[in-house]
Amino acid sequence: MNSRFGVPKHQEHRLATPDGRTIAVAEWGDPKGRPVIGFHGTPGSRIGYWTPEPEIWTRFGLRRFTFDRPGYGESTRLPGRSVADVVPDVVTIADAFGMRRFAISGGSGGGPHVLACAAMLPDRVARALVSVSVAPVDAEGLDFTAGMNDGNVREFGAALEGEAALRAVVEPERRTMIERLMSGRSDFLGDAYEMPEADRIEMARHQAASAAHLLTGIAPGIDGWVDDDLAFAKPWGFDVASCRVPIVISYGRQDQLVPSAHGDWLAAHVPDAVAWVDDGTGHMGNDAQVERDLAWLAGRT
Repeated sequence: MNSRFGVPKHQEHRLATPDGRTIAVAEWGDPKGRPVIGFHGTPGSRIGYWTPEPEIWTRFGLRRFTFDRPGYGESTRLPGRSVADVVPDVVTIADAFGMRRFAISGGSGGGPHVLACAAMLPDRVARALVSVSVAPVDAEGLDFTAGMNDGNVREFGAALEGEAALRAVVEPERRTMIERLMSGRSDFLGDAYEMPEADRIEMARHQAASAAHLLTGIAPGIDGWVDDDLAFAKPWGFDVASCRVPIVISYGRQDQLVPSAHGDWLAAHVPDAVAWVDDGTGHMGNDAQVERDLAWLAGRT
């Protein structure tokens, strides 16, 4: 798969957790750079790169680690996990590579997991970037599914019903995603997941990178995808108001997967968060945002 989709050179690691699971980790960029741990979306995987410039992490002086959350790719499943359960895995990764302090970054379904680490590891997280993140399902004053496309409304509704109902929704979506990605299509999210033009443009530009990223995560099955959604549909295990590290909340007004009201809510409830809001982008962002984000993670802005 790596050769077919042009995955750039990187290092692969497999770590053992204290409870006997395996975490699959990929390492990118400058081996002497500032450490940053990246969190993939839902679904997703440790294989994540930017098509126009695969070595962009090196240019910004970053040593980047990405990992498969439990149940994705080559990481062992952790049934019943909460969002907060990602924190011990991040500690395992940081300790394995001698990282006392590090930045963290993640978008979409990775966003809540970034916030968990920002809240629960204040002595180790130097700064946190949270992009197009969903808000807590019980967020006061937020209509959780308002503005979402039909696919996400159905998916989150099934998550609230439970694992069996969710699997019945996600498994067909997985088959569609695999078929479309393998055939080179950029509308890989399925017909119920309507996307704005800004996102359709980005999905077409980055089809090969998206294929490598998503297929790595879901080829073994849907356990990680299911467990992410179930974790979002219950209490996260921490309060976003307890975050005490520098945090940027980044989102676009055209997003139809995670509507901008979620970003507005997080920006209002995460203490001292800085909001970067783009009127012209949706869920997938653009090149200018990537440059801006990496500059901030590298401490240049």
